[in-house]
Amino acid sequence: MSRNDAAPGTGTAPPRRIRRLLSLLYVQCLIGVLAGAAVGWLWPSFGAELKPLGDGFIALVRMMIAPIIFCTVVHGIASMGNARAVGRVSLKALIYFEVLTTVAMVIGLVVVNVVQPGSGLHVDVSTLSTEGLPPEATASHESFAAFVLAMIPDTLLGALTGHEILPVLLISVLFGFGLNAAGEAGLGLTQGIEKLSKVLFTLIRWIMRLAPVGAFGSMAFTIGNYGLDTLRHLFLLVGSFWLTALFFVLVVLGAVMRLNGLRLLPFLRYIREELLIVLGTSSSEPVLPRMMGKLEHAGASKPVVGITLPAGYSFNLDGTAIYLTMGSVFLGQALGIDLSLTQQLSMLAVMLVTSKGAAGVSGSGFIALAATLSAVPHVPAAALALIFGVDRFMSEARALTSVVGNGVATLAVAKWEGQLDEDRAKAVLRGEIPYTSASDHTPEPQAASAPGEKPTEPDPKPTAGTDREPVAAAG
Repeated sequence: MSRNDAAPGTGTAPPRRIRRLLSLLYVQCLIGVLAGAAVGWLWPSFGAELKPLGDGFIALVRMMIAPIIFCTVVHGIASMGNARAVGRVSLKALIYFEVLTTVAMVIGLVVVNVVQPGSGLHVDVSTLSTEGLPPEATASHESFAAFVLAMIPDTLLGALTGHEILPVLLISVLFGFGLNAAGEAGLGLTQGIEKLSKVLFTLIRWIMRLAPVGAFGSMAFTIGNYGLDTLRHLFLLVGSFWLTALFFVLVVLGAVMRLNGLRLLPFLRYIREELLIVLGTSSSEPVLPRMMGKLEHAGASKPVVGITLPAGYSFNLDGTAIYLTMGSVFLGQALGIDLSLTQQLSMLAVMLVTSKGAAGVSGSGFIALAATLSAVPHVPAAALALIFGVDRFMSEARALTSVVGNGVATLAVAKWEGQLDEDRAKAVLRGEIPYTSASDHTPEPQAASAPGEKPTEPDPKPTAGTDREPVAAAG
């Protein structure tokens, strides 16, 4: 039988299926991560030179984060009609953050005391030096009061040009309250901000197409610059940290999802593209805009998403919390310093402060650990040199854990506020209403309702002939 006589579709179906598979962002990111690891392993010097690819992608996304958070939070609050609800959402989110952060630290403390990855190293502290460590690791660190005051920007527009999330969140909440109180005078500006947010999400959709390139460059740099050989010396620490982070995600966050009527594994599948981007770039910041869009698509209201998710990037770093307890006790074990339970608990109390404000960029967990050691005299800061070489291999786990934790936190707070369409959330996580790039700027089908009221949504089941229904705009 000639090629032309072949059954319809038999010759073209596989290539078409492959093209469709390669068009998916998470597949492209996976290819980028694997290719970057291969390049860094085979050609270390060349791989180390590819760092600008990852840095450039992260910089492109970071320049969009402040205006996206501003537009999302301002429009959400201005259209909500209930200013008191914002305080209630914020309070519930902060209580949740503190409880989960404490749980993460306690789990890390238990694991590092049971496994004792630093025992037997017998490192002489006199042989250690802070030379070669980043300047931030040896600099004096701000007090809690200074951290709070740093939330206030010098000017109203200054927060939008900086790199910190909390000042943006502060002015966004204030501006949203102002528009809400202005009534008709602020209506036109509110509508303009909504339209601007749709433009911003269109831009972020274009930028995200570069995610595979950024993941490729960052992974090639990590493997090429640090090398896989460094893992052999501290394998027990890195391995136990990854397993502890996995345990926290599957057990603790899985239990939170179950308590709120949802399941964790479908949620992980739903955000798999974002997880691969985080894995490749070792940073959770690049996925913040898309996580906001996906959580709204899953039925969480815009005000809850706009307040809870950005705040979680400074107050709910579960991965960093585990890293701080395991890292500090590991260093004590390696130096032969016997830390009593009281000393460990005092360090944990300090970590509850030093972990705040550690943004989701690569290396922030290491700086937070340095801040902890400088505040508590039990372990010398020079000991940081022991884990500096493998810190990069733990930053991926920190960022992945924190991204999942913040997503779960947003869904949980939305559920407690009556601002989660549970039927829609289940349908989305089952894949019945797939998320597409167009979901980032689809017009809202209804006005935002105040937290505490059930949002009115269309039937979550897709109608015949369509693959999804209109969803609330992510912007």
